[in-house]
Amino acid sequence: MRILVAEDDPSLRRLLEEILARWGYDVVSVTNGSEAWQVLQSEDAPRLAVLDWMMPGMDGVEICRRVRKELPEPYVYLLLLTAHHREDGLVTAMEAGADDFIVKPFKQDELKVRLRAGRRIIELQNELLTAREFLQDKASHDSLTGLWNREEILGILAHELARAEREGHSVSAIMADLDNFKLVNDTFGHMAGDMVLFTIAGKMHSLMRTYDSIGRYGGEEFLIILPECGKRCAMTFADRLRSHVAGNDVDTPEGLISVTISLGIAIAGNGRGMNADSLIRAADKALYEAKAKGRNRVEIFSDGEK
Repeated sequence: MRILVAEDDPSLRRLLEEILARWGYDVVSVTNGSEAWQVLQSEDAPRLAVLDWMMPGMDGVEICRRVRKELPEPYVYLLLLTAHHREDGLVTAMEAGADDFIVKPFKQDELKVRLRAGRRIIELQNELLTAREFLQDKASHDSLTGLWNREEILGILAHELARAEREGHSVSAIMADLDNFKLVNDTFGHMAGDMVLFTIAGKMHSLMRTYDSIGRYGGEEFLIILPECGKRCAMTFADRLRSHVAGNDVDTPEGLISVTISLGIAIAGNGRGMNADSLIRAADKALYEAKAKGRNRVEIFSDGEK
């Protein structure tokens, strides 16, 4: 593990470097508080820091205060080296954000134990961050396809509509539905059906621009949001999706399955005052029209941009 040592006394700094290297730490060493603050702001900064209380440029207590205010994550464990024995001074340091302190001259075993405690705290924080990221992902993504779930994609649509109104541009919504999907489930089974959904979702996602969004709206239906995209852009994009899906059979345990999709487009912005509900209803009507005209096709809502 990388560790920062900030100590202006050359002899003590060298001693710390030797001790910590012997214990297996990758030591980053600086001579003053300003340098220490720069290191802690850098990419891949050390997660452990041993800071002298009194240093040129910025003292250890001020570094602690800044780290807690400006660098909340990932957590950095801050250990102060101090000659202070006064209780009020140590309380000030802990209130500023120091995790622990050790009084100079220190005993090596005491330093080792305190750093071991710091490492454990960092490991626990890493576990908490991982768990939080997992829960956030689980709450916002569809468990089968990995796409945004219904709630999230609707939230994205509302955000993009509000932005389009402010900035005066278009937003296109596409409802995409797998054709005859019930027949896939009935013929090949639900496991094969799930494989089809997963694969088609991946194919569609692979064609998205970085600022486009796609989510599973429900069942075999997907909602696609294309910011700053009018009629020609949306039609071209939707037909590319359609042909990409139709041109590649899905490989499942039950064999290759041919799948097509139908797509309905609706456009908001540039004077067409649609909210999220009306835009989705319009895209749904266009989708039903595509189904009625034979499937594996793209239709646009008739009140869309001419």
